[in-house]
Amino acid sequence: MFSKILIANRGEIACRVIKTARRMGIKTVAVYSDADRDALHVSMADEAIRIGPPPSAESYLVIDNILQACHDTGAEAVHPGYGFLSENAVFAERLAEAGIVFIGPNVHAIECMGDKITSKKLAQEAGVNTIPGHTEVIESADAAVSIAGKIGYPVMLKASAGGGGKGMRIARNDDECRDGFERATNEARSSFGDDRVFLEKFIEQPRHIEIQVIADKHGNVIYLGERECSLQRRHQKVIEEAPSPLLDPETRAAMGAQAVALARAVNYESAGTVECIVDNDRNFYFLEMNTRLQVEHPVTEFVTGLDLVELMIRVAAGEPLPLSQSDVEIVGWSIEARIYAEDPFRGFLPSVGRLVRFVPPEESSFIRLDTGVYEGGEVSMHYDPMIAKLITYGATRDAAISHMREALNKFYVRGVSHNISFLAALIEHTRFREGRISTNMIAEEYPDGFHPSDLVHDDPGMLLSVAASIHIRYMWRAAGISGQLPGYERTVDRDWVVVLEGKLHPVQVERISGGHQINYGGELYDVLSDWQFGQPLFNGTVNGQEICIQVERRNLHYRLFHWGSQVDIMVLTQRAAELLACMPVKQPPDMSRFLLSPMPGLLTQLRVEVGNEVRSGQDVAVVEAMKMENVLVAQRDAKVSKVLAGVGDTLAVDQPILEFE
Repeated sequence: MFSKILIANRGEIACRVIKTARRMGIKTVAVYSDADRDALHVSMADEAIRIGPPPSAESYLVIDNILQACHDTGAEAVHPGYGFLSENAVFAERLAEAGIVFIGPNVHAIECMGDKITSKKLAQEAGVNTIPGHTEVIESADAAVSIAGKIGYPVMLKASAGGGGKGMRIARNDDECRDGFERATNEARSSFGDDRVFLEKFIEQPRHIEIQVIADKHGNVIYLGERECSLQRRHQKVIEEAPSPLLDPETRAAMGAQAVALARAVNYESAGTVECIVDNDRNFYFLEMNTRLQVEHPVTEFVTGLDLVELMIRVAAGEPLPLSQSDVEIVGWSIEARIYAEDPFRGFLPSVGRLVRFVPPEESSFIRLDTGVYEGGEVSMHYDPMIAKLITYGATRDAAISHMREALNKFYVRGVSHNISFLAALIEHTRFREGRISTNMIAEEYPDGFHPSDLVHDDPGMLLSVAASIHIRYMWRAAGISGQLPGYERTVDRDWVVVLEGKLHPVQVERISGGHQINYGGELYDVLSDWQFGQPLFNGTVNGQEICIQVERRNLHYRLFHWGSQVDIMVLTQRAAELLACMPVKQPPDMSRFLLSPMPGLLTQLRVEVGNEVRSGQDVAVVEAMKMENVLVAQRDAKVSKVLAGVGDTLAVDQPILEFE
């Protein structure tokens, strides 16, 4: 076994590998860029070594720097994590030349599976299902019908030179196939000057399901069940689970057998993932093989009881797998939610900055947290915006969902925007609850993006009651101040008005043992809690039901977060509520003459100067953050009067860049 390994990565996956290595008695070396000098993985490792400036192309992706770090520290092996150099065949080859073990597959497997054409041919030769199709040019409508009959409807007719959705038609029967062929051909000819059309099977409501495999250097290959990864936004996974709510034992076994066959075809070793597209009839087709550890591997670890990182290390050290296929047992259900530093209410634009508060839910036998950040640390603009992976486990899918729901409630993050509200909405969505998901679900359910109006709390009376209880606690504390004149002590009334979304809600509050009883519209809410001032989480019960609500006090408002929803509430005396109706509404400042940064980031390009005339839709600036480039355009015809930021400046959200006349 290795005595020291280097982790050629950062963030949560580096921390994850360090935890397993530490448990195995293996010393670890962390590498870091200048941006990560105070990162969590740096402090967790036994040693840490700088490998370059913040850009990953100058640090984490520089093979020579990683090799030098290995030589300087005496590391015997390298775990690449995922991303960066994890599927780089040249990196694996260079390590081998230097006598350093790559904790991953062999170079041959990486090269074969890294080429989509080669991997598809190998899959077909290994008897793995691939999406049926006819890639040769189709000469006539009759020929299209004949081919479609062999493949099976529905089919997709595609222009060979197509793009942007043009020259594409879906056909579900012979008539639609003939008509689609003519239309696709004509559209392709007029749009691209090329009327060639081919045909392939169309997968309706596709699901993304992947099989986890693990293989050793002795010819043993097994699969560890599947993961459902269909909840995606812009092809990026958001929520994953194991097992899949779609598969039955027969389909699982068939998919697993084919995944093993593909792994054997390339003499695979280490952990790998065979990704498939699956229709609602459980027909499955090979997409690609990822020759590395997957982000979502924890859900497999929960339901199998295995440590995939440990298995990877042992395989790399030459040990045989400690179990056979018959030993693999799937028990219970696990769900993973990816928590990102992004603003779901602003088009999921990335957010950077300091984590002023970071209070995740406590880990337990059914809650796991994989993270590479800490309270007070920075979320850098240079790397992936992931804050943490929250993983829950339960004996059933409903139990795992329930744990996730409560864990998201308790996840308190301040200082950067995050997507917890979006995740909570997905967990609560009827389609997710029923397992009727697909890779199209998010686009179908939120076609115009995610908005606060998508989060409507199912019991506003409960929120009103909690806010009233919190406010009365403040009032009683104020009433208890010392030094009051006898006979003139401050008293706390029982009648209050709760203001929510501009509407007034009269309530009556009575003190009871352990809390307060709130009468709202004739309905009684017993709010019991030992909550104290300053605590971010209000834990207690409402009418006997356990609750956890995030609480912030903002001047006269209480901001409450629960089940993904966010509300601002005021609790006023009756007289104050009357006067509130007479108060003028402050209008926001007119920023129409300014070009504002939509996200925090680096201003990398400024394409105009003072005095330039710009047209509506013209590119004027570029802001970059977290691997995302955002091109800013003029919203109207105008003349630039002032330049308020320069190339290289770090911008905040809504910071003015240009002013127009």
